[in-house]
Amino acid sequence: MTTSSANLTAARREARPRIGSLPARLDTPLTSYYLVLGATIALVCIGLVMVLSSSSVDAIADKKSAFTELWAQATFAALGFPLMYVASRVSVRTWTLSAWFLLVAALVMQMLVFSPIGVDVNGNRNWINVGVTMQPSEFCKFALIVWAAAVLTRKRPLLNQPVHVLVPVVPGAALVLGLVLLGRDLGTSLVLLALVATVLFVAGAPLRVFAVALIVVGVLVQLAVTGSDNRMGRIGVWMSGCANGDANDAAWYDGCLQVRHGIWALGSGGWSGVGLGGSSEKWGLLPEAHNDFIFAILGEELGLLGTLTVLGLFAILGYGLFRIVLRSDDLFVKIATSGVLTWVLGQAVINIGSVLGLLPVVGLPLPLVSSGGSALVMTMLALGMVIGFARRETGAPEALAAHGGLMKRSLAVLPVRRDRRAR
Repeated sequence: MTTSSANLTAARREARPRIGSLPARLDTPLTSYYLVLGATIALVCIGLVMVLSSSSVDAIADKKSAFTELWAQATFAALGFPLMYVASRVSVRTWTLSAWFLLVAALVMQMLVFSPIGVDVNGNRNWINVGVTMQPSEFCKFALIVWAAAVLTRKRPLLNQPVHVLVPVVPGAALVLGLVLLGRDLGTSLVLLALVATVLFVAGAPLRVFAVALIVVGVLVQLAVTGSDNRMGRIGVWMSGCANGDANDAAWYDGCLQVRHGIWALGSGGWSGVGLGGSSEKWGLLPEAHNDFIFAILGEELGLLGTLTVLGLFAILGYGLFRIVLRSDDLFVKIATSGVLTWVLGQAVINIGSVLGLLPVVGLPLPLVSSGGSALVMTMLALGMVIGFARRETGAPEALAAHGGLMKRSLAVLPVRRDRRAR
C-alpha cells in the first residue's frame, strides 16, 4: 500500500462516526473547520431573520418596503459567501505576499472619509458614499491583521528582540488608528487596539510593552471621550445608570432612552419570547433596533432561549478559532487567527455588554447578526481566511477527500430512472 493510500484510508477511518466521549468525538482533523463554518452560517442566517423582523416597522413608517433592510443585508450576504469561499482557498503564501498591498489600500480607503465622498453619521465621519455607503474601517481591521501577521512571521528569527516585535507593527497600527480616531469612531478604535495587542502578545512581545501601552491608550481614550459631548453623555448614562441627568440634555436623554428600552426588551422576552415579529420595542421606541441593539430585539422576540442560542454559537465559533491557534505550527496562522478571534468575539462582547448596560454604548454592531453591509462582508472574508487555515490542518485535506469519496459512492447507489424510450 502506498503512502497516499494509507493516508486516505486513515482519513476515511477518521471520517466515520466514533463511539466514545465527547472530547474524543471532537478530536478530529475537521472539527475546527466544521465548527467555524457552521457557526458562521448559523449566525448569518439568524441575522437575516432578525434584521427583517427588527427593521420592517421603521421601513413601513418611512413609506418603504418592509423588506428594504432585509434585501440590503441579503445582498451583502450573497456577496460575502462567495468571498468567504474564495478566501478559504487562498494559500498562506498569497496572504503574506498581499499584506502590504492590503494595508496601503486600507489607508487610502480610510483617508477617503475626509474627502467629498465622506459621510457623517451620528457625529462620526467613518463612511464613504460610492453609490453604496461603505465603512472603510471594517476593511482596516482585516488588512491590519493580515499585514501584522505577515510582518511578524517574516521577522520570526528576530522576535526575541523587543524592537523587532514592535517595529514596524506599532507605527503602522498607529497610522491606521489615528485615521479612524480622526473620524471620531471610538468603538472601532477600541477593537483595533484590542486586535493589535493580541497579535503582539501571540508574537511574544514583552509584558512591559503592554503596561506602557495601557497608559498611552488610557490617555487617548480620555481625550477622545472628553472631546465629544455625545460620548460624555453616553459615559454619564452608563456610570449613573440613568439615575442622574438632565432630561433636556439630548445626548443624555438619547443614551438613557436606548439603554433603558434595550433592557426592557430583553426583560419582556421571558424564557421563549413574545414570538418572532411580536416585539413592541421596535415600534419606534428603541433606536438602532436593527443594528447596534438587535440583540435586545432578539431577546424580546425569541426570549432567553434565543439569546443563549446566539451566545452558544459565538462560543462555538470562539472555540473553533482557538482550536486552530493551538493546533497550527504556522506562526502566520496563529497570529492571524488570534486577531480574527479578538475582532469577532471582542466586538460581540462589547455589543452585548452595551445592550445589557454593563458597558457604555459605543456604536459597535453585533458581528454577523446586525444590519450593516461592510461589517458583514469583511467579517465573512476574515472568517473565510481562517476556514482556509482549518482546511489545511494536519489530516484535514485527506479527511475532506475521504468525505468527498463517501459522497460520490452514496450518490452512485441512488436508483436511476430509465428512459421509457429505451425499454
